[in-house]
Amino acid sequence: MSRRLAIAVALACLAAMPGANAAARKANDKLVATRVQDLHYGDVLFQTFIGEDFEALTRLEAYSQWNLMPHHRGEADLLAGGLYLQLGMHNEAGRRFESLLGPGIPASVKGRAWFYLAKVWYARGYYDRAVDSLNRIEGVLPPLMQAEKLHLAANALMRLERYDEAIALLSSWRTTSSWMHYARFNLGVALLRSNRLADGARFLDAVGSIDTADNELLALKDKANLALGFAYLQANDAATATPFLERVRLNGPQSSRALLALGWARAQGGNFEQALTPWLELRERNLLDAAVQEAYLAVPYAFGKLGANGQAAEYYEQALKSFDTEKVRIDESIDRIRSGTLLKNLLGDDAAHAPQRGWFWQLQQLPDAPESRYLFPILAGNDFQEGLKNFRDLGYLGSTLERWDENMIVYNDMIDAREKAYASRIPRTDELLASGSLERLMARRQAVEGRYNDAINSDDVAALGTKQQREQWARIQAIETGLAGAPEGAETTAARDKLRLIKGVLYWELKQKFRDRIYQQRRELKALDLALTDANTRWLRVQQARKDAPTTTGDFATRIAALQARMTGLRARLAGARQAQSTLLADIAVHELDAQKQRIADYEVQARFALASIYDRAAEPARAPAAPLPNPGSTPDAAREPDTAAQPEAAAPAPGAQR
Repeated sequence: MSRRLAIAVALACLAAMPGANAAARKANDKLVATRVQDLHYGDVLFQTFIGEDFEALTRLEAYSQWNLMPHHRGEADLLAGGLYLQLGMHNEAGRRFESLLGPGIPASVKGRAWFYLAKVWYARGYYDRAVDSLNRIEGVLPPLMQAEKLHLAANALMRLERYDEAIALLSSWRTTSSWMHYARFNLGVALLRSNRLADGARFLDAVGSIDTADNELLALKDKANLALGFAYLQANDAATATPFLERVRLNGPQSSRALLALGWARAQGGNFEQALTPWLELRERNLLDAAVQEAYLAVPYAFGKLGANGQAAEYYEQALKSFDTEKVRIDESIDRIRSGTLLKNLLGDDAAHAPQRGWFWQLQQLPDAPESRYLFPILAGNDFQEGLKNFRDLGYLGSTLERWDENMIVYNDMIDAREKAYASRIPRTDELLASGSLERLMARRQAVEGRYNDAINSDDVAALGTKQQREQWARIQAIETGLAGAPEGAETTAARDKLRLIKGVLYWELKQKFRDRIYQQRRELKALDLALTDANTRWLRVQQARKDAPTTTGDFATRIAALQARMTGLRARLAGARQAQSTLLADIAVHELDAQKQRIADYEVQARFALASIYDRAAEPARAPAAPLPNPGSTPDAAREPDTAAQPEAAAPAPGAQR
């Protein structure tokens, strides 16, 4: 039993990480507040906030190329790296983060760059570099990011088998963050696998006794207790194992394996009657569950140990019938998987349009299909999840190309409309350019300026007067000329005196306002100069547009045609890649089902041998061998050694994102 229980320990100690729902709840808390100074950067942040990471990255790269975010260059590069990381493009993400580590980069940006670079190294398996990057962070990160940093550091140390350092790190961790519980669970599992039961039990017991109402933490709590239960069973300490197994909820996802293990704990102490209680409960559950399948052998095994050979034989016969039925169901599931039903059920019809994509996406809910229960362990495994993410992202890229192809049609229509509008405006434009109106306007302005300068140079106060004043001044001058030739006399002298008085009054009025009118004239001439400059600029632009419009339109048409051809090739490549990925996932699932079929066949052999032993013992009791022990723990999950510590949850939003 020791070897089988060791496998069961590995089964129970599946690597844990905070689920995607928790990630979504925490995402907003990780948004780093900043003042948005460029509208286009705000647009990118909005796309990031609503989960449209691919669209956000596309716009970010375009805006950066056009230099539309001058006030956010560092934050934009950090955000771009985070988005590449989000989409699983580790190499490009790493290059972006490394570019933010040089001199002149703000400490806040540099610290986050080191953090996300550590995530890149971890994802690529360079755990020593991940630890080094985390150690280079100066200062304190935002609270939740700081908690994830410690979780990442602990996991990296575990991967490097530097358990004592991980223990020291987590022992000094004082936080209420769920990251702590996941990190302690992973460390406890790693210590168990290193045969350090006492150290591992300390951390797993802390996780298994947490007080929480959160569903994800409750599931983690069950896993911790199940792992401890199996570990103590492996150590032949059923008495210690039992309380941990009894902590596991009866309605949780680990309940079936916990009931199975609880039965073996009681059986290990020779109490087969009490072992029947959880096993009979298991037997009433869905046979799709691997633990239930084993219970079909464990129940008659216990009856046989209790001397109830008739009941044992009856239950073995029922098990054989159930196993035959189950093999037929597995074959039907294999046929459905080969037909593509599995991926359709897993992702749904709108998978390509769902917002959250890339490295951090996780399958949230299994479809209601028989193969789902068969494949639960494999569906939760890293290989299948990564393959499913790739398949999903390929679908999204395909739908994006289709949308862009539709946009190309719109762009072609826009070019046609522009060409028609250009053709209709050419005659009027040519007529305007040939009219010489701008030249005439400039000549008139020069004439006005000449008259103004003459008035200034000759001190002609009347030249800047009102129309009425200029008319009055002209009449006075005309009268003066007339009086100059008049015969001398009292009447002429009186007229001259009166005229001189009127002229003096008018001159005084003109002279009083002469300076003000000079100032106003200067202002008006400057305004006119500006208007003429603007008109000239527009005139030149019209001339240039007249020359460039056909060339520009033709360039756009050529670029659009090239893009359409490129997208056609990309769609073909994507279709091929998606089909290959679909085949790969189907092969993984079918391989698992074939293994389960073989396992059920092994169960059948055990059941037939045990049944034959019972019949033989009934015929010749003195010579009959004892019924063989079924294989506890040899469930479909137990056939595969899972990963050790959890990958750090990739729930942090793209760096640089804000509320």
